[in-house]
Order: sequence, then structure tokens, then C-alpha cells
Amino acid sequence: MTDPRGAVAGLGYVAHMTDRDPLVPALTRLLVDIVRWLDDCDDDEVNPDSAVKMMETIGWALLQLPSDQRRRFLQVITDLAEAEQEPAVRDFLKSFPLDIGMIEDEES
Repeated sequence: MTDPRGAVAGLGYVAHMTDRDPLVPALTRLLVDIVRWLDDCDDDEVNPDSAVKMMETIGWALLQLPSDQRRRFLQVITDLAEAEQEPAVRDFLKSFPLDIGMIEDEES
């Protein structure tokens, strides 16, 4: 839920970020890096059930964002992917919205 001053309430907190806030890309990248790390961890590093549960929780939280914030998040992911030099990371960024459940597979 967004109030007229730009505050965003959700998941028990109120965030005061604007569309141009430099924290948005940095936090988006951090979140994607955490999911990538969880996805790449060996079973002896992180319990696989715990990793899956955390990734599902992140996906759920992202789906709770208001539609304008989801669009902004997806645009930041696209921007990060376009700027990424490492092919594996770029591919992960491009597939992230589908893999985390934010968008539907176009072939489905």
C-alpha cells in the first residue's frame, strides 16, 4: 500500500524509497546475489531444505509488493542484466523473475 508521500507499507514495515533511490538497484542486486548463492551452495554449506524455504520466502515477499513496485523491481533486474559483463550472472539475472515466480513462462 502506498501513501501520498511515497511511503510504502508492507510486511510489517514502512519504507520511504523513491523510484530514483540509489538503494533500489543495490538492494535488488544484493537480493539476487543471495538467491544465487543459495542456489549454488553445496549441501554441506546450507541445508537444501532451508535454502529452498528461504528462496520460496523471498519469492513470496516479492509477490506481496504492490504492482508498481513489482514493475520497478523487474525493471531494475532488466537493467542489471543488461549492464552485467559476466555471462553466467547475466543469465541468472535474466531468468530470476521467472525462476522466483514473479512472471509466468510465456510458453505455458
